[in-house]
Amino acid sequence: MIQVIATIKVRPGTRENYLGILKANIPNVLAEKGCIAYVPAVDVESGIPVQVELRPDVVTLIEAWDSLADLQTHLKAPHMLAYREKVKDIVKNISLHVLAPA
Repeated sequence: MIQVIATIKVRPGTRENYLGILKANIPNVLAEKGCIAYVPAVDVESGIPVQVELRPDVVTLIEAWDSLADLQTHLKAPHMLAYREKVKDIVKNISLHVLAPA
């Protein structure tokens, strides 16, 4: 299994619009071969002293895939190409952590 933590930084004030586009695509992603989980999340205040500063313009996407090959196929899927086109003016940058169970 491969897990992915994607950190998506969006332009200020566009997070809700971005989430709408992302959530509309989730059923397509979940239907892909090898997709185990595809869950968007946003920072929430916890009161825990070691929590990092809240990021109002960030969406964290938590993914799980059966294999690295499934993840790579996902990135080329037609609905992902369409999604990237829709969000190109909203997203500032993306960073990925691709992980395997230790």
